Amino acid sequence: MSRLPRALGRAGQYALVLLVATTVNFLLPHLAPGDPVTYRYGGETAGLTPAQLAEVRARYGLDESLPEQYGAFWAGLARGDLGVSVDYNRPVADVLAERLPWTLALVGIATLLAFAVGTLLGAVAAWRRGTRRDAGMVVGVLAVDAMPGFWIGMMLIAVFSVELGWFPSYGAVAITAEGAAGWLEVAQRLVLPVATLTLATVGSIFLLARAAMTSVLDEAFVRLARSTGIPEHRIAVRHALRNALLPVYTNLTLAVGTLVSGAVVVETVFAYPGIGRLIYEAVLARDYPVLQGAFLLVTVGVIAANLLADVTYPLLDPRVRHDRGTGDVPAVEATR
Repeated sequence: MSRLPRALGRAGQYALVLLVATTVNFLLPHLAPGDPVTYRYGGETAGLTPAQLAEVRARYGLDESLPEQYGAFWAGLARGDLGVSVDYNRPVADVLAERLPWTLALVGIATLLAFAVGTLLGAVAAWRRGTRRDAGMVVGVLAVDAMPGFWIGMMLIAVFSVELGWFPSYGAVAITAEGAAGWLEVAQRLVLPVATLTLATVGSIFLLARAAMTSVLDEAFVRLARSTGIPEHRIAVRHALRNALLPVYTNLTLAVGTLVSGAVVVETVFAYPGIGRLIYEAVLARDYPVLQGAFLLVTVGVIAANLLADVTYPLLDPRVRHDRGTGDVPAVEATR
């Protein structure tokens, strides 16, 4: 099978996934009871008459039927317009642009830390498999992995913010803060949220890395390397760990959606001004445009991560690149 039809087929699959996911993301907020105008302006303190409420709904296009709103939603996407937030009374794109850097910093750093720590601990546990150290590491990591993310965050706040006073317990500052003092405050306010998301994520990476490393250690090429007298540390790093990283890398790129969902909880616990906190606030306010824009952003991110895994895995594993060239084995099957 030539590369062009395969690339077109893959692009069609991603386009179909984006279409279905975007449609679901549009429908989900509308299934919740209430609407943003009633939440924002419908109380007695707002003092708006039914006629004025109807005018506000018309301003945001909420007086139209659901199919009409769906059509307007796609028409806006075609123009690059995500609509106007009812709660903020600002373009949704501007609101998302303000919150996105914080989530990128949080999820990006936590992903790298979880990958490094989980892979290292998993490799050590596999190398010492059957020993007390292996059993202790498995029990410890599974215990942490069983803890809900919000509980981990609350415990870190209780210890490092309330008792020790080392780090702030909530909020953040502008990433554009000037000077070393500003960046130090940014780092301080990132520590606890990053630690929480890392601890909530590292368990799955540890288990996968341990399983992959254990499988590789049983391969014939590892036994051959031992028989030739290669030092054990070189066998562990250059032969076993290098091959065990492939499934861990693939799983990590495909787990972006899980990391983002974890960020919603973490950002809520720490009042961290990212996309996750914005989704929480928009759910409370029934802010349909913000929810649709945020869900669309997350969907595009997950699809992009899957595309990254699909493109880069053959670069890391020559066997997959060869199989794709002959059209024998799909990339997904080659990772199993």
